Amino acid sequence: MRKKLSVLLIMVMAMVAASGLVFAEDVTITVWCWDPAFNIFAMEEAAKIYAETAPNVTINIVETPWDDVQTKLTTAVMAGQMGTLPDILLMQDNATTKNITNFPGTFADLTDSGIDFSLFADYKVALGTVDGRVYAVPFDNGTAINAVRVDLLEEAGYTLADLTDITWSEYMEIGKDVVAKTNLPMMSTVADSPDHIMLCLQSAGVWMFDHNGDVFIADNEVLREVIEVYVELVKSGIVIQVNDWEQYIATLNRGTVSGTMNGCWIIGSIVGQPEQAGLWGITNVPCLDRAPNASNYSNQGGSSWMVLESSPNKEVAIDFLKHTFAGSVELYETILPSSGALATYLPAGDSDVYGEPHAFFGGQRIYADITEFASKVPMVNYGVYNYEARDALATAIGQILAGRDIDSALREAEDTVSFLMGP
Repeated sequence: MRKKLSVLLIMVMAMVAASGLVFAEDVTITVWCWDPAFNIFAMEEAAKIYAETAPNVTINIVETPWDDVQTKLTTAVMAGQMGTLPDILLMQDNATTKNITNFPGTFADLTDSGIDFSLFADYKVALGTVDGRVYAVPFDNGTAINAVRVDLLEEAGYTLADLTDITWSEYMEIGKDVVAKTNLPMMSTVADSPDHIMLCLQSAGVWMFDHNGDVFIADNEVLREVIEVYVELVKSGIVIQVNDWEQYIATLNRGTVSGTMNGCWIIGSIVGQPEQAGLWGITNVPCLDRAPNASNYSNQGGSSWMVLESSPNKEVAIDFLKHTFAGSVELYETILPSSGALATYLPAGDSDVYGEPHAFFGGQRIYADITEFASKVPMVNYGVYNYEARDALATAIGQILAGRDIDSALREAEDTVSFLMGP
């Protein structure tokens, strides 16, 4: 009899392990993330899936812009007010190492949580790993795309193929012609953000720090080429600068630009205008003309989920992530078509959904294309002082556009970052 009970107990435990934890009381997990069309939508769908096995767990999603996430996190940790933080927050990948390093003990160590990190792309797991311990559940793929209004391109006498596998000098030649014939810029960027610079820089496998982690701005010849390209894009009218993110998205949705270059997550914002269905296409990004390791592939952004060590519901939060973003192909199949949330969860990549034609993009199999792009993206080490370097570089670019010489602007940017890094 005892043997039968033991077998039964083992079977029950196996079923619980497969379906998630069983919670005796109602539990609310609070999540901070941003972007209703992308991250929030994905979290809402994850909540629906988890509710099937844990109906007494409520996922409370609080829309929180990334800058606010970082500010509130820093304030809470410095003030010792960890109770003001959520159970789970979304972390931009290029800030993950810095936050884990600067705020030890703040994030739950997920290394032995039961989440199988071997099922994610290695480069993505590495972004959330410090000293051999994993602190983040990978989410979206930030592979860069050149998304183009093919109808406007054709109006100027070009096709998507004309923008595929080209250099930036070739892109500018075409861009100037398209602008002249359509009276529309090719794309827009946010004026105070160096995102486009970062995209171009990574396409050549170079960053603002060298392999030793030392700041590498003033004598960075690839960065110099990138800035020269960007200045020409702006001054020629191929690129228009706008004041903020909302204005940037508006240029896409209102058709006041011919396209955009960004991480593939931008698809979620593009498809928000059903009247533009069939008018868009995607291809890879231009490569630099002089950089020795130039490629037509890059990454822009990307984020991962992190559990707060101080969460009173830490085990529930981890279990939720384990059975959704780290364990559900169904979730990625659900969110992919409408949001463009291309997974770094490898089992999802084998789904037939990834090979299906996308009607909004004229039947193009965009996710198969993006998956191919992702395999060719050069990897760079963002480092601990990535945001300080970005801010310094953004200031330098603004000065250069206003007429300051590149040498002095970049030297000042490097000195600023070196000072912040300390001796």
